[in-house]
Amino acid sequence: MDRQVQLPGIEYFEKRFNGGYFSSITEAGPHLILAEQKKMKSNFFKLGISMENHGPVGLAITRHHGCAGNPAPKDEQIAHVLKAINVARSQSGQIDGLRFSVDKNWTLHEIENT
Repeated sequence: MDRQVQLPGIEYFEKRFNGGYFSSITEAGPHLILAEQKKMKSNFFKLGISMENHGPVGLAITRHHGCAGNPAPKDEQIAHVLKAINVARSQSGQIDGLRFSVDKNWTLHEIENT
């Protein structure tokens, strides 16, 4: 939802996937929403549209510093991201699942799957 998070993500995804297609499905605190499995029908509907019509090359869940939709501490937010990517991938098949954190300087960092 936060434009400052979307810009570094777009730049990174375009480089990583050689300009491959991706859709943005935004929510306030998406990592918390998916980790707690809230608003699932709406988000999976949007994900389904993207998967069926746009052929995205990857699926990313991103958390960021100062997230108003999920004001939990960073470590807790990262746990939400890890759970959220698994929930989202359960609906999207074997598409590449990526996990990101954006710091206070709006720099994107990939989160290792631990």
